Amino acid sequence: MELKYVDSKAISMSKSVGMEIMKFSSSLLDLKLKFGVNVAPKFCSRRGLSTKASYSRTSYDATSSVTKKNFLVDTFSYQINGTNRTGLYFRDKWVLDASDDEYGGVIVNAERLPSNPAIFTSVLRASLAHWKVKGKKGVWLKLPVDKCDLVPIAVKEGFQYHHAEKGHVMLTYWIPDEPCMLPSNASHQVGVGGFVINNKNEVLVVQEKHSAPALSGLWKIPTGFILESEEIFTGVVREVKEETGIDTEFAEVMAFRHAQNVAFEKSDLFFVCLLRPLSKQIMVDDLEIKAAKWMPLAEFVEQPLIQGDDMFKKIIDIFIARLGKRYCGLSVHQLVSKFDDKLSTLYFNTVDDPDLNCQAS
Repeated sequence: MELKYVDSKAISMSKSVGMEIMKFSSSLLDLKLKFGVNVAPKFCSRRGLSTKASYSRTSYDATSSVTKKNFLVDTFSYQINGTNRTGLYFRDKWVLDASDDEYGGVIVNAERLPSNPAIFTSVLRASLAHWKVKGKKGVWLKLPVDKCDLVPIAVKEGFQYHHAEKGHVMLTYWIPDEPCMLPSNASHQVGVGGFVINNKNEVLVVQEKHSAPALSGLWKIPTGFILESEEIFTGVVREVKEETGIDTEFAEVMAFRHAQNVAFEKSDLFFVCLLRPLSKQIMVDDLEIKAAKWMPLAEFVEQPLIQGDDMFKKIIDIFIARLGKRYCGLSVHQLVSKFDDKLSTLYFNTVDDPDLNCQAS
């Protein structure tokens, strides 16, 4: 792999980038001394620009913190016009291991981060300088829980929080001196509710253990949230199974609701789905559900909390219209798009299907 020469006197980049490289060289030399790396003088002569320089070179191998492939630096001492100086060689791949994204930025490899905070600080600064010279834009830095001590270092260097998950925090850095074009964190949470009705015209309903006081005593359809990388049609089947033990088959999305500022300033998309029961025996989830049962449709509809709420009432109207074949929801169709060559799920109304025998109302 090609070694590139970094000399603060001859480097052709902006002043700020040059300063970062100089700081980086100084920090690594301090680390060299700290780890007791010996310098073996082996002099040769070279001419550069209008100065005469001689130098020797040795390798600094920080295998105590990172792999040789990740952290191999060549330092050297040299003279310019009789003045002793120290410089640094480094590899392009030696900066933080990262891959290019499709928007002109980089995604740092979280599995190959230095664990030593001092090394991470120096490498991060050099990486930012390197990416700036390369014309990169956004930097995505994922820090796992076991490297949480690196978070304040990254923030101090200018990174901003993007989002956090159970096992990591994601930070971003926008390099160009222009408005940031990185996308914000996800703005919505996605919920599902399952209307399950059997051949006796009974609806599968539950009472939750934990609910708002205003909903006390309400028998409602099973509901829940979609998991990461889960489809709507598989998520609602899973939620019904988890809460009631009933196996179901997805039929269609009958309607969906969009609400703002529902939880932690996130918006909420809630999909009301029609499901066909494949089993009868109810087994309640004791962690979330207080009770579950099959309730006659007429009794379910006449609950005061449903009759007094415009949203609930409209959903029931849609459900009854669907049972009367006066309304069609959105059925599932999985297709591959040439945009990304991936299988996607498209939900749309199939009023021309003779088996449905319904009309949109």
